[in-house]
Amino acid sequence: MDRTGEMQAFVETVERASFSAAARALKLTPSALSKLVARLEARLGVSLMKRTTRRLSLTPEGEAYFERARRILEDIRSAEIEVAGFRERPRGLLRINSGNAFAIHQLVPALPEFAQRYPDLKVELSLDDRRVDLIESGADLAIRIGSVGDDRLVSRKICDLRRMICAAPTYLARRGIPRRPEDLARHDCITMAGMPNLAQWPFRGGTVGVSGPATADSANAVLEMGLRGMGLVRFADFVFSEYVRDGRMVPVLVDHHKVDAVPIAVVYPQSRHKVPKTAAFVDFMLRRFAHAPWRMD
Repeated sequence: MDRTGEMQAFVETVERASFSAAARALKLTPSALSKLVARLEARLGVSLMKRTTRRLSLTPEGEAYFERARRILEDIRSAEIEVAGFRERPRGLLRINSGNAFAIHQLVPALPEFAQRYPDLKVELSLDDRRVDLIESGADLAIRIGSVGDDRLVSRKICDLRRMICAAPTYLARRGIPRRPEDLARHDCITMAGMPNLAQWPFRGGTVGVSGPATADSANAVLEMGLRGMGLVRFADFVFSEYVRDGRMVPVLVDHHKVDAVPIAVVYPQSRHKVPKTAAFVDFMLRRFAHAPWRMD
């Protein structure tokens, strides 16, 4: 391998924090990849990594080299992809990661239109309410709600969501309608397991901690509990709008609830910035959802 190959071996190892994972990605043996990194260090005359049995860490020289090397490799990939894209239609396998709620209620209903528009693309959709590492998962892109917080990723904002507090008519008939935030102390509230911030509901006078008879690590499970009258649920309007319109859910505390706009974005690794299939999906999402078509007055 030439110098670019040594550089790629080093960058891949750092990004994946593992010689074996990097070797698999580059289709090399771990020993061959380790030799490339060692050759790079010998040529530069510095140690770039600190190796222990448990983890890899960078030396100050390694940190400086990594940032420059990653940008160089991204520029090379972008140049090649951009040139190839002039003659390519979007094709191949497009791996998309998304949370359950947005995927089920918005993305999946839109996919037939996307498939008709790009017949040479095959979509592989993975759903997870936990935020997975997009680089490690191998997905091409993801739908993210809220801050991205990863400088390895490009983020394209699609629109904003607004959260609502709702309950099934059966629950309200049984337990009454809360009129003020302090009434929530006497009500059952269903929240997401493992996300304590979502159990702090914001109101104009401050936040209120809520609890109830059950939690779940699946947004769809929480929604189903709410629809079946187990308690109050605070959810995004892209989920609730259809249920409010058909009467299966009733908004409550509308005059007190603090509605914050939360961004919905498509994110993808910087290396896929000019890939035709990535660009096609981002453009489609902007056309389809930029104006939040589910929004209620």
